[in-house]
Amino acid sequence: MRVEVIVICIKNRDVSLTLAGLIAAQARLPEHHPVVPVLSARQAAIEAGIGGEERLAEVLVKSPFPFENHIFHDLSLSSDTQFDTHCLTPWFGLIFEVKNISGVLDFKENPPQLISTKEDGQICGYENPAAQLQRNCEFLKEWLWRREFTLPVYGAVVLAYPKQIVRTPPSRTKILFPTLVPSFLKSLPRQEPLLSQDTFNWLSSDLLANHHRFIPQPVSDVYNLSYREFQSGVRCTACGRVGMVKKPRSWACRFCDTRDPLAHEQALLEWFLLVKRTITNRECREFLGVDIKTASRILKGMNFNTQGTYRDRVYLMNFSEERVRFILKREKPIT
Repeated sequence: MRVEVIVICIKNRDVSLTLAGLIAAQARLPEHHPVVPVLSARQAAIEAGIGGEERLAEVLVKSPFPFENHIFHDLSLSSDTQFDTHCLTPWFGLIFEVKNISGVLDFKENPPQLISTKEDGQICGYENPAAQLQRNCEFLKEWLWRREFTLPVYGAVVLAYPKQIVRTPPSRTKILFPTLVPSFLKSLPRQEPLLSQDTFNWLSSDLLANHHRFIPQPVSDVYNLSYREFQSGVRCTACGRVGMVKKPRSWACRFCDTRDPLAHEQALLEWFLLVKRTITNRECREFLGVDIKTASRILKGMNFNTQGTYRDRVYLMNFSEERVRFILKREKPIT
């Protein structure tokens, strides 16, 4: 009798700090600033990519398999290597590179490039995901080899929706739509398992323990912006407008009357995403619009890491997933 095994998701996708920074930047820049359309286009591209990854995740979680498997979304084992979706089994590892790019697609190999021809005739060039996938597979093989595992590693490029038309496919890389992923996964060779149950579970834990959260460069560095170009102040967690006023034990929005005792946490996260990786008491006072005692109380209450002595002390944020999710996805603010 064949036993169906439900997919076990070991790691969900991290909240995209890049996306959060782009959204914050557009909220704090003047409406007609020349870089706003660039930020908006980049935001749309990232949201499309996230949508594609979520589409694959939905298919995997609804597809039982006749063998054990662990799924990792958004896994990064180094500062410059990230797997959209990784599936680990006792027989092999499998990496999916997910793309959600509209138009007619041509996968070029010399040089490696993905060309997209839009409906209006516009031609856009991207890094070839097949080449990116190959690098990721080689990286994972080497990572496993250093731990004395010789596990086969397979890969495939997943196009999020069938409306994406491939005119020239890559010569050596499998192209799939999400609904075809389960059958592809089941078709891969499985003889005797190469990992025992205990080793399989240990390796899954080790992969998770070695995940490095991707922390993007501040928006000001990427787009050559000055700190002074961003509007300072606390942005309302309800209506999104900048200009909350500090009240005893809370913040009050001048536009929608929302009260939120923790609104400064989102503002400080935006500082680190927009301006730089550190903040001083003076910078905190100027950015939030508070006095020195309030700034000290807020910075200490955020449990930031610190560097330097009293006079030149700087604060650094811990971008843990739990903390970021709490700040960006809190329950409805107190009103």
